[in-house]
Formats: sequence, C-alpha cells, structure tokens
Amino acid sequence: MTGQLVVEYFMKKFLSSIVALSITFAPVASACTAINLTAKDGTVIAGRTMEWPVDLKWTLMSQPQGSPVLISAPDFLNMPSKTLSSKYAFVGIYPAVIIGSPAILEGQNEAGLGLSGNFLPGFTEFQKVTPQDDEYVSIINFGSLVLGMFSTVKDLRAALPNYKVWYNPSEVKGSPTAPLLHFVLTDRSGDSIIVEFVKGQMVIHDNVTKVLTNAPTYDWHINNVRNYLSLTDTATTSLVVNGTSVTEIGQGGGLIGLSADYTPPSRFVRAAYLNYFAYQPDGSDDGVQLMAHLLNNVDIPKGVSRMTAGDKVVSDYTQWVNLKDLENNRMKIASYSSRTNYIEIDLNQVFKSGRSMTWVVDELPYPNNDLTSQLLEQSL
Repeated sequence: MTGQLVVEYFMKKFLSSIVALSITFAPVASACTAINLTAKDGTVIAGRTMEWPVDLKWTLMSQPQGSPVLISAPDFLNMPSKTLSSKYAFVGIYPAVIIGSPAILEGQNEAGLGLSGNFLPGFTEFQKVTPQDDEYVSIINFGSLVLGMFSTVKDLRAALPNYKVWYNPSEVKGSPTAPLLHFVLTDRSGDSIIVEFVKGQMVIHDNVTKVLTNAPTYDWHINNVRNYLSLTDTATTSLVVNGTSVTEIGQGGGLIGLSADYTPPSRFVRAAYLNYFAYQPDGSDDGVQLMAHLLNNVDIPKGVSRMTAGDKVVSDYTQWVNLKDLENNRMKIASYSSRTNYIEIDLNQVFKSGRSMTWVVDELPYPNNDLTSQLLEQSL
C-alpha cells in the first residue's frame, strides 16, 4: 500500500468514526455542569445545572431512613436480588419519564453526602455481571445506593470497587436515550471523587478540579486544562510600545482565550478557572451566592444550542439548577421558567418528617418577587 493510500485509508476511518459519534450525540445532547467549592469556615457547596433538549419530567423526591434500595443483576442471569434498608434519609431528583425505580441523578443525604450524575455518551461502557459476582447494582439504582447507604467519600472509595454496575436496555423503559452517566460524589468534608464506567471497568478519579461536565472522560479534561495555564485574574493594565504608553481598553483581559461556547470541554475550562479565581466565600450564604454566579456562566438559554433530531430542530437548555449546602443540609432549586427565583428547602425538616414525598420540579411554589406595591407604600 502506497503512502497516499495509507493516508486515504486512515482519513476514511477517522471521518467515519466522527460521523458515527455525531449520529450518537446529536439527538441526545446534554450539557450538564457540576461545581464544588469550600467556604472559609469549611462549608462545602455543591451546585449543578441540568441541561437537556426534551422535557424528562424531573421530579424531586424525599426518601426517609429505612427506604428500600434494590440491588439486582440483569434478569437473564437469574441471580438473586435483595432489597436493602437505607441507612440515611435523602432527597433526590430523577427523570419521571423512566418507568420503574427512580433513577436518582442529583441529590444529597442527611449525612451531607452529595451526588450529581452527568451524561457521558461515546465513552461509557458499563460492567458485565457474572454468576461469580456477589455485589452488583443497576445504573438506575446506583444513585439510591450511594445516597441511601453511604455517608462519606472515604467509604465510597473503599466500597464501590466491589460492585458491578450494569445496564440492560430491555430493563429500562421510557428513557429517550441510554443512561450513559458519570458521577461526582462529594461529602461535607470537601472530599470528592468522579466515578466513570469506561471499557467495562469502573474508574474512580479524585476530583482535583472541583468540576465535572460531559464527554470526554475526566482524565481528558484534566489534561486539557493545561492548555489554559496562561489565564490570569489580573490583566496587564498598560504597556510601553516604542515609547508610547498603551493602556487596556477595559478590565478582564487576563481571561482572553477563555472558552465561551457550550461544549463540554469549554464549560469545564470556564467553570474550573472561574471557580479557582473567585474570592473564597466566608460561609454558607456567601458560598451559595457564589455558586449561583459561577453556574450562571454555563447557563444555556433556549435556542442558542440547537441540534437536528430527525426532522426536528431542538435546543439544549438549562432545565433546572440545584445548589446544595452539604454542611447545613440546605437545598436551593430554580427551574428554567423561575431561574431568578430559587426556592429553599430545609432538608433537616424533610429528613425529620420520615415521609416519602415527591414534587414536580417545574411545579414547585417558586416565589413571586414583585414588591412594587410594598415599595410604593413605603415611599408615602
């Protein structure tokens, strides 16, 4: 084979793989971003956005201590399943379009352990369960296992490698796509890990950047941020050129080159550097406000991130945002239509109630902050 033929052969292979990936990604694009930060007083805030081009009927659910956690293998293996009794009460968010057990993709438990699941298409390959395995769990029940049975990331580091996490398309009904997910798990000490399923193996990374987006895998993103080491929070204000003093037009020049698009690599870099450069908040209230500001930088309005799905054009958009205070068990949620009006939930009271409850995220009682009449009365 001549050199030209070799080049043509590999170009065809490369282009075909790109086309295959494009077909895989296009109808199910998702642009979630998760960030962790720690305040000066040690309070850990974990926040995330949830993006999707279609309504997945997101539902907020509380599960009291002692709730069932299903541990099972794929049906075709005819292996024994068991139902654990959860050690910890937890609150989670799941897509109600999936029929069966709630697939918890966001939440926190009473011990201060937080979980966020982000889409990872093109790279996720779950584990295969064999008759010789003793510990296994469906990806659908993975979130309930983590939040219901564990309190610290240290315990998760030790326990999770013992589990085989599997997915069988025939056992998941209603989802518009396979649950190709990776997770960031964070406890109230600030300890945090990334859990991925790559080439049939569970891979656990220390969350050194305090950020998780989507594809590629976490190790790729870690290498990619090295391309942006020249970014700085302090710009050059003036420079003498051939005897003439040239001053900057405006502030912020130190971040020239910071990626501004909505691709996962760009959101990862943007979130990581902004989180790193921002002043450290004093405590919980400041930390929650900073987290909201950081996530505003990856918020996607409807219409700016479009794709073709069959004969339809759809747009990824930020369907909701969740801010978790892992120290004080507080949660703030805002939907797309109520983006400027977060509701706050005292999870300690929810956990104490011992009740199992659900609420549709889009139908939560978001506040109406129109205070015009009160302001006019005060001015009299």
